[in-house]
Amino acid sequence: MNTTAAIATKKQSNTKAIFIIGVLFFIFGFVTWLNGTLIPFLKLACQLKNDIQAFFVTSAFYMAYFFLAIPSSAILKRTGYKKGMALGLFVMAVGSIIFVPAAQTRNFSLFLTGLFVQATGLALLQTASNPYISIIGPIESAAQRISIMGICNKTAGMISPLILGAVVLKDATPLEIQINSTTDPVLKETLLQELASRVITPYIVITILLVILTLMIWYSSLPEIDTDKNGQASSTTVKNKTSVFQFPHLLLGVLCIFVYVGAEVLAGDAIGIYGRSEGLPLDVTRYFTTYTLLAMVIGYIVGVLTIPKIISQQRALKISAILGVILSVAIFLSHGYTSIVLIAMLGLANSLMWPAIFPLAIDGLGKFTKIGSAFLIMGIVGGAAIPLVYASLKDKLHLSNTFSFVVTILPCYLYIFYYALKGYKAGK
Repeated sequence: MNTTAAIATKKQSNTKAIFIIGVLFFIFGFVTWLNGTLIPFLKLACQLKNDIQAFFVTSAFYMAYFFLAIPSSAILKRTGYKKGMALGLFVMAVGSIIFVPAAQTRNFSLFLTGLFVQATGLALLQTASNPYISIIGPIESAAQRISIMGICNKTAGMISPLILGAVVLKDATPLEIQINSTTDPVLKETLLQELASRVITPYIVITILLVILTLMIWYSSLPEIDTDKNGQASSTTVKNKTSVFQFPHLLLGVLCIFVYVGAEVLAGDAIGIYGRSEGLPLDVTRYFTTYTLLAMVIGYIVGVLTIPKIISQQRALKISAILGVILSVAIFLSHGYTSIVLIAMLGLANSLMWPAIFPLAIDGLGKFTKIGSAFLIMGIVGGAAIPLVYASLKDKLHLSNTFSFVVTILPCYLYIFYYALKGYKAGK
């Protein structure tokens, strides 16, 4: 009876923890997927010369993960998971408030600084929350739990560009025409300043909400977990390891995260730029990110219903990679709205990749779980690098929009397929 009660209490505690982490993943999604709206907004408001400069938005954001993931692991060792998550939320709030002086001065570098600081907080949150949600239950069903987190993340991502786009890109097409056609420098500066000021109120609201969430998490009853017990089945193997670099499946997983995030950002944040390059108006392209995220939510729901009861997380990753390859080829053979629909459908292919890659990569790391998780979070820098490859092929080498996109994203899916086939079990 006591054993039954203990199991029931633990299950209730885990459910509460999953709910709290779900709220955090909602915040991740809301803030992260604002970038899809910020790219065209800042390109216009700061009068950027080309798409390469515009993609500095994603570069500034995702580079923070590379630099802060390992320090985040060290911070978590000192603070524990709960206080570490609260600290991450507070740092995000600091990054958000930087948008106010950035808008007032229409300073692109200051906007990028705000994005970098935001992502610094997110790096800490991600380093804590992903292994937390993976280990709080059986590792075999980790992809299912992360899929639930993905639904929270991408639902917020669907909402955020709609909200921010409605505020900062309202009547964007006629405003863009007016700004580009005016010859009066004073009038042009006034129009640009009015446009830039549109982000001030949304980011003040975001700052306040993040501070409130910081206090809520800090004083919550979120249970701590012992990641050093992860992978007990292979504890003897782990004892014989002296470095995280002795786990090939983890290192290959870091590269897999790198190319996956790059593909996800191309399908989500870059879809608007792709549409603009196809000649579509800004009032239309501002909604494209939401379409990609809708496809991802559908994929996550499929993952919750099927993993691990019907298919394993490794098989789900393999199927997702194959779908990504098929859609990439189809994009190459299409143009206009058809190619936009196919890019949005990449969200379906991408949806189950993070939920599968992360638990496969940290499986059996034992005492190396925290630093292994930090390495995987570093792989998120793919979101900074890979979109720049697409923009450079298009703007610097003057290759076609479609060819530049496909030649950038197709190798990503081919490598993910390799990891799903062999990479995840390397060294085991």
